[in-house]
Amino acid sequence: MAPDVTDEIPVAARNKKGPMHRIINHLIQLQDLMVARAQQEASMPGARLSQLDASIQTLFSELPPNVADHFRKIEKKGLLAVVPISNGVCSACGMSLPVSLVHEVHAAKSLHFCPSCTRMLYYPEAPTRNIGKRKRRSEPPKVGIERFSSPELMITDLKSTERDDVLSELCTKMEAEGFVDNAAKLLEEALKREAIVSTAVDHGLAFPHVRGVEGGGLTMALGLSRKGVKFSPGTRALTRIIFFMVIPTAASAFYLKLLSGLNQSFQKEEAREKLFEAETPEQLWKLLFKATKATIQ
Repeated sequence: MAPDVTDEIPVAARNKKGPMHRIINHLIQLQDLMVARAQQEASMPGARLSQLDASIQTLFSELPPNVADHFRKIEKKGLLAVVPISNGVCSACGMSLPVSLVHEVHAAKSLHFCPSCTRMLYYPEAPTRNIGKRKRRSEPPKVGIERFSSPELMITDLKSTERDDVLSELCTKMEAEGFVDNAAKLLEEALKREAIVSTAVDHGLAFPHVRGVEGGGLTMALGLSRKGVKFSPGTRALTRIIFFMVIPTAASAFYLKLLSGLNQSFQKEEAREKLFEAETPEQLWKLLFKATKATIQ
């Protein structure tokens, strides 16, 4: 049963409007750090994770004990513990929520839980929507990387030379091709994620992303920087291959598998350099599909 944490919040705080906003933001920050840790582990085996572990432990220690326990209980199942409401439903399990509960979550006067999956709920502020492109009935079933991307989302030569501008270029591409509805909001969220820990990894690869995007499926754009970009502040390493992903809450389970598959596909320099032979988005798409055929199902 989900814990009642109201009695652990000071009476004075409970009387203020939305006293749970602080706890909810704390939980989201904790979850983001834990996901970032999992991403680092998946993309950089053997990476030093002590700094992230220390930050995670600090955030846990600052939560009410029963909230922390409930978070751990859900997280141990490999699930997200705190999720947004999307169009009146729990974005994790898809259960339609009573209107009264949606209003209470929005007010944030206490912590609320999905009646079905017991995840902690929050009301997102103007979330980015993943519009996606509808599959035609005549189209064959998609396989491998086709499930997550398309030729329209390939950029063979990124024009930008700064990390933030590269991310803006990729976000703009997603909006221009009709995959998301708000490039500016998407960029804002991507930069917040980079502030936690850089998504650049070894071999000139980077996996920037935005989680909790409303609607649609996991969607990925690929951009190549022929000159290279300093993606991670404070390092001289240049990033040349950038996979940018938008991840709806319901698709979170697919993300680490996709990340692992991409990282495995491009461990070898030969595979990475092959991408740079592409002169058109269609050629890049074919090379990407071929390179990931064995690692992404």
